[in-house]
Amino acid sequence: MNLGLAIGLIAIAAVVFGIAGFVLGGIHRKRVAEAAIGSATEEANRIVSQAISEAESKKKEAILEAKDEIHKQRTDLEKEIRERRNEVQKQERRLVQKEENLDKKADTLEQKDEVLSKKIKDAEAKLAEVEALKKSQFDMLEKISGYTKDQAKEYLIKSLEGELTHEKALKIMEIEQQTKDEAENLAREIVTSAIQRCAADHTAEATVSTVALPNDEMKGRIIGREGRNIRTLETITGVDLIIDDTPEAITVSSFDPIRREVARLTIEKLIADGRIHPARIEEMYEKSKREVDQNVKQTGERAVIEAGVNGLHGELVKLLGRLKYRTSYGQNVLNHSLEVSYIAGLMAAEIGADVKTAKRAGLLHDIGKALDHQQEGTHIQLGVEYAKKYRENDAVVHAIHAHHGDVEAKTIVACLVQAADAISASRPGARRENVQNYIKRLEKLEEIATSFEGVEKSFAIQAGREVRIMVKPEVISDDQMILVARDIVKKIENELEYPGQIKINIIRESRVFDIAK
Repeated sequence: MNLGLAIGLIAIAAVVFGIAGFVLGGIHRKRVAEAAIGSATEEANRIVSQAISEAESKKKEAILEAKDEIHKQRTDLEKEIRERRNEVQKQERRLVQKEENLDKKADTLEQKDEVLSKKIKDAEAKLAEVEALKKSQFDMLEKISGYTKDQAKEYLIKSLEGELTHEKALKIMEIEQQTKDEAENLAREIVTSAIQRCAADHTAEATVSTVALPNDEMKGRIIGREGRNIRTLETITGVDLIIDDTPEAITVSSFDPIRREVARLTIEKLIADGRIHPARIEEMYEKSKREVDQNVKQTGERAVIEAGVNGLHGELVKLLGRLKYRTSYGQNVLNHSLEVSYIAGLMAAEIGADVKTAKRAGLLHDIGKALDHQQEGTHIQLGVEYAKKYRENDAVVHAIHAHHGDVEAKTIVACLVQAADAISASRPGARRENVQNYIKRLEKLEEIATSFEGVEKSFAIQAGREVRIMVKPEVISDDQMILVARDIVKKIENELEYPGQIKINIIRESRVFDIAK
């Protein structure tokens, strides 16, 4: 019984102690939490106070900086205002000084105007005195002579007219007689002097050139396997190569001297290089063509210098250079043009005409012959057209137009160029008729061939016995070649007169190029 009570009491005591411990633990924890909350509150208050103090400090610093900036700007503004005020004051002083100077000048001008007015009045008074004196003298003369002023003037004029008419008639008769006596002799002297001073030997131009070979073996290399090299040469250059029994030489034949010269240079370059095949032939042809073009330009420049003509357009200089390779009735056209320029200039100097214009017109009178024969129009029309194109003066253009009498010569220079052209062309040995007719026939052959659609180039070779025609493969097919050849034959038969037969050889070639990379 006591044991159970003791256990019950122990249990109750344990419960009471547990509850008391729990209550005491809660109170302790509450106190700890309140202490922690108090510390946090104090820390927060401290941080807020510190932030407020820092903000106040930064605010004061910002206010100080702003005050400093405002003070600096105010100082700069005051300085600028002072500078501008000083500049305005300077300008005001300058304006005041200018006004003073203007006032002084105005006073000076007024004084000069007064002096000038006084001088004018004095001059008018003197002029009135002179007029009065003159009138009194005329009145006295009229009384003495018995004539009025107008009657005396009329009498003097009639007397002078009668005397002058008689003297003028005598002088005109004397000058006419003197002119008739001297004109013919003077003209002969001028022409003779011009011819004598400009006489030059001319060799009639041929239509063939000869190329020397180092040995006869080179002929075979030029011909090539199955004739491919010589065919390529003739096709590209448009000339006829004659390889015969002549030792160590081949002949280049063409009526076009420029073509012939390019072909000759091409062959010489191939011989010197030693490599002769179609691709190399084309390369050497292009080099020779450029070389001839350069030679044409240099020749034109030399001709201009020799003739003493200045300010000629560059294209006209090139055309003059091309005249070196042109002939007219066997006469070299460039030499002929220089000769005409010399003669026209000498005759102009003798008669007092414009020497520079006469020489310029003489040099350019046959410039149309340098143009491609495939262009339409005579060499006179082409020459006039190109002279106008490159802004030659009207006197030169008119002389070119009139030098063969196509239009009437209206200037002294045109007449001089006409005469000089006739003198140069008609003197013995200057020209050869049959060569020019032959060249014209070959040019006409090429002109007929190129007049057909699809024809790219044509070359008259074999002295006009063959025409080689290159056609555009994209325009003319193999079947059409036969029809084109027949049409060309009919046109040649209808429009040309020629000895023997003419072979029409049409070539159609297609090439494809690509590059391996």
